[in-house]
Amino acid sequence: MTASSQLTATGPNMKESSAIDQEPEVPARPGPDGTEPPRERGATTAPAELRADCIADSAGGLTFDLNVPQDTHVTWSAALVLRLRGGDGADDEVRLPLGPNGAGRLRAVLPSTVALAEGRWNAYADLGDGEDPRRLLPGINDLRSLVDRRPLAGIGRLGVRIPYATKFGNLALRSWLRGPHAEAGDILVTPDGMTVSGRLYGAAPAAGARAEAWLRRTAASAEAPAVTVTVPLTVEGAEFSFTLPYAEPAGHWEDGSEPWDLWLRLAEGARPVRIARLLDDVADKKQVFAYPVMPVRTAAGHLRVGPYYTLDNDLALRVAGPAGS
Repeated sequence: MTASSQLTATGPNMKESSAIDQEPEVPARPGPDGTEPPRERGATTAPAELRADCIADSAGGLTFDLNVPQDTHVTWSAALVLRLRGGDGADDEVRLPLGPNGAGRLRAVLPSTVALAEGRWNAYADLGDGEDPRRLLPGINDLRSLVDRRPLAGIGRLGVRIPYATKFGNLALRSWLRGPHAEAGDILVTPDGMTVSGRLYGAAPAAGARAEAWLRRTAASAEAPAVTVTVPLTVEGAEFSFTLPYAEPAGHWEDGSEPWDLWLRLAEGARPVRIARLLDDVADKKQVFAYPVMPVRTAAGHLRVGPYYTLDNDLALRVAGPAGS
């Protein structure tokens, strides 16, 4: 079976993914719900751990090389199995044939032409021995081709897959499927605002192009939330940039920590395009990319404002209350 090729909807009601590493401690043979069934006293020891080395190519494909102990029984139907975390549809499982690749090694290939729906995919090995697929552990990841990846600007659909180790030490893939796509680049933070530069894929701006910040708590329609801040968009070829002053988003603050999602609208009446940073080897940028938080004086006091990446690597702005509030 193959994963759905439908593009992920990028509407204002999108929230940061809640499926990040919400998995049990890895059993050698997970049950249907992903949990490990209780073992009876005297049961045989767990089978040997299976690890997979991953090699990424610049087109978005991945090659998996698995170590297999010599006494492991492998049949012609062996497959590497990818399962979308939280998914329950027919397209939420992908099976990739496993074939010999030298002594004690099996290889599976995920071509860039096979579309994986956006989300986190757990990796398993089904050795065709009648046993349940076994969770894979990460080996060596060669992701050099993903660093500063630069697809052709005219590409209609951008697929990104990054293997990573979950907090439980298992192998998983983070997948994105975007078209069009606005790739965030350098972000310059000043006391008054932020300047974002980036590159467009699969779209060209026209009259009325602009950048928009959407207050997430007011996002209620398919086009824009009730509260939107717009600023001019500068475009040169496929490159774009804009400057977003902090004063107006800060002026809408009510309580707590309020996120604003950042979008491009490339023409009057066009569908919005989410700004994200996907084209590198970092699966989760929220804990890796940190930007200065600036104090902004408003009628409500001195707020704290700064950019950040969401759990889905989308670019956002956070307006937080006064320190200690």
